[in-house]
Amino acid sequence: MPDRILHDGVLIVGAGLAGLSAALAAAPRKALVLSAAPLLKGCSSAWAQGGMAAALGADDDPALHAADTIAAGAGLCDPEATALLTLEGPEAVRRLADLGAPFDRRGDGAFAQSLEAAHSRARVARVKGDQAGRAIMEAVVARAMASSLISIRPDARVRALIQDETGRVRGALVETAGRLTEILAPAVVLASGGLGGLYAVTTNPPEIRGEGMALAALAGASIADPEFVQFHPTAIDVGRDPAPLATEALRGEGAVLIDAAGDPFMARYDARAELAPRDIVARAIHDQRLHGLGAFLDARAAVGQHFPEEFPAVFAACMSAGVDPRVQPIPVAPAAHYHMGGVVTDIDGRTSLPGLWAAGECASTGVHGANRLASNSLLEATVFGGRAGRAAAAATAAEARLVPAVAAPALPDPALQRLRGAMSRDAGVARDAAGLERLLGEIAVLEAQHGRALPLVAAALVAEAALARQESRGGHFRLDFPQTSDTPRRTILPRGAARPAERAA
Repeated sequence: MPDRILHDGVLIVGAGLAGLSAALAAAPRKALVLSAAPLLKGCSSAWAQGGMAAALGADDDPALHAADTIAAGAGLCDPEATALLTLEGPEAVRRLADLGAPFDRRGDGAFAQSLEAAHSRARVARVKGDQAGRAIMEAVVARAMASSLISIRPDARVRALIQDETGRVRGALVETAGRLTEILAPAVVLASGGLGGLYAVTTNPPEIRGEGMALAALAGASIADPEFVQFHPTAIDVGRDPAPLATEALRGEGAVLIDAAGDPFMARYDARAELAPRDIVARAIHDQRLHGLGAFLDARAAVGQHFPEEFPAVFAACMSAGVDPRVQPIPVAPAAHYHMGGVVTDIDGRTSLPGLWAAGECASTGVHGANRLASNSLLEATVFGGRAGRAAAAATAAEARLVPAVAAPALPDPALQRLRGAMSRDAGVARDAAGLERLLGEIAVLEAQHGRALPLVAAALVAEAALARQESRGGHFRLDFPQTSDTPRRTILPRGAARPAERAA
């Protein structure tokens, strides 16, 4: 039998920005944070380059930010959640600055802000050009570590959610150093990140494999829009796993996408050229590469000799791969970057299961729709992570008989790499029915061999929903259904996860 721990507070799965925001907001209630990887290592928040979008400028306001978010979301944004996100955005940035996040400032002390794709204003608060994610996370981690109310358990991977006979979530079955422990708590917050690690080419940490969404689905929670995966257009194409990222801000500063002959190509795909929404730019680069024309980000004129101080992370990544971006165009390719879908929540992070909240990339609040607006992710993690933490802190312990939890099996690395290759091939930038059916067959084979491992459950959710959506919208593009339906609709999956093995039978 597993050991059992009773935690009188909020149990948080994930130590990224959403999870730690929830932990800080839960005070004066205690918070126990489970982290599968060392702090700052296994979360996408620390890798984010662009910054946080918020209406901080005199020429901006939350309504304009909301309008841009809704336009990028291709008809699927939730208006209430979007309005709340953008209204609370400026205060969220200021609160992080008060915690010590060193946002760039202008001479008058105001926040320096960058222009990014699909924004109508320069509204992205940044740190040293491309250092925002890590700098914000360092400030938040320091505050969490200093709090007597927050405990962080490293090397802890959740294998199942624990429920009682009423269906309420009562805790988690956690594996640490090969040993299982039941941790019971009045409230559980999933803040486990996205699913980029399910793809062979990704900008995310490899630990991010959609496991939070899979845990919730297996417990019976509602899942929304899992087919919508955002591919960052400009991952640096130097054969690394994960792929280094060339931030959106470079194009905001005037960097141009060119082919192997040195000719700009984006205007052929969209009148907004380099500042078109991410899904359009990603498909353009995918098309260029598919036809052997090449794709490069040319920042020689826009940034040039200022690269080391203005974009140090991009500069270091390029130089370590033998590319000097001051004098050479940067080879780029689309890479899985962000998941718009996830566990359905309300504006306070409540899921369809009592006792379970979700926040950050594993959640689906509805603010991102079919295509996230650039630099809204750190903002969402901060705003909705805090709201989930406060709501979960109000939960009280339940009394009902527990149902024994069954640990999901681990997926061996060779099987994981096979899954990643299949996901990139068949559920990538461009999809069709034949590829998605093939992918579901691969998942079924892997499940038959290894059991219902969490990455397989997450991948099946993406593939099933992508096959069912017979249109192209936002981050989901079907070669066999290239048109967009006149009637926007969200995918809300029924209770329980997709079952590829049954489907293939």
